[in-house]
Amino acid sequence: MSVAEEGTIFRRARGRTLDAFPAEKEKEWKGPFYFIQGADPQLGLMKAWSTGDCDSGGDEWGQEIRLTQQAVQAINKLRPKPKFFVLCGDLIHAMPGTRWRKQQTEDLQRVLGAVDREIPLVLVSGNHDVGNVPTAETVEEFRRTWGDDYFSFWVGGVLFLVLNSQLLHDASCCPALKLAQDRWLEQQLGLARQRRCQHAVVFQHIPLFLQSIDEDDDYFNLTRAVRQELADKLAGAGIKAVFSGHYHRNAGGTYQNVDMVVSSAIGCQLGRDTHGLRVVVVTAEKIVHRYCSLDELTEKGIGDDLLELMRG
Repeated sequence: MSVAEEGTIFRRARGRTLDAFPAEKEKEWKGPFYFIQGADPQLGLMKAWSTGDCDSGGDEWGQEIRLTQQAVQAINKLRPKPKFFVLCGDLIHAMPGTRWRKQQTEDLQRVLGAVDREIPLVLVSGNHDVGNVPTAETVEEFRRTWGDDYFSFWVGGVLFLVLNSQLLHDASCCPALKLAQDRWLEQQLGLARQRRCQHAVVFQHIPLFLQSIDEDDDYFNLTRAVRQELADKLAGAGIKAVFSGHYHRNAGGTYQNVDMVVSSAIGCQLGRDTHGLRVVVVTAEKIVHRYCSLDELTEKGIGDDLLELMRG
């Protein structure tokens, strides 16, 4: 099967929703479930990082292909099957308009094409996917290749919101796109505020913060003014958790009742964590999550304690 033929599995986010989950069937709570979160396969970064040339390096990505294949194989083995597999950005390393971008994209699509068709993919845009300073053209390229850059969907009574965090980072070249996402987000948070969902959860690439809402500005977080305003909106709407990547290390903290979860990478590690994925269990009362190495998930699955939590 060609990439073009496989491409339909990457185009489910259309019209600001994910058609793998019809809203009319998914708005009611149906009991505990779980999903898998990953981040930053970022094909090409491991070679670029090893050579100290992250801007124009990255001419090899065999390591990332093998790691992402291992992630897919581990997910496909899980029983019961996860409701979905979300990748929180930086799908590839090559920036828009640069060398190797097309080949990295095609290679990642081939690898992700092996995900069990009963486990929908949820794809989030990162800075390497739409550019550090996105434009209307780079966002449109992402939409053509992977699907909408922001959207919402329901699973078992839980509302999930996917954001394009680059529009929160620097929308100087596409202010109209930021305004459109801001207006859309207000509408979605209105639904959450009405408490018509069991929980509400956000996925984005750049974390609000790494440890604390008042930490200093950093490459790996949103600026203080932006993060504070957004965090207040999310907390006011009852958002339970924000899941992100970008940091290539595990981190996180809480703000009011919002759990900020920063997951390390499938690909290149910048700290002491292992290549891995996060298992997220959703119950009627809470959201519980654990980061697992790819080897651990392959050999042991999600763990008896998390399985018991879903039975409860």
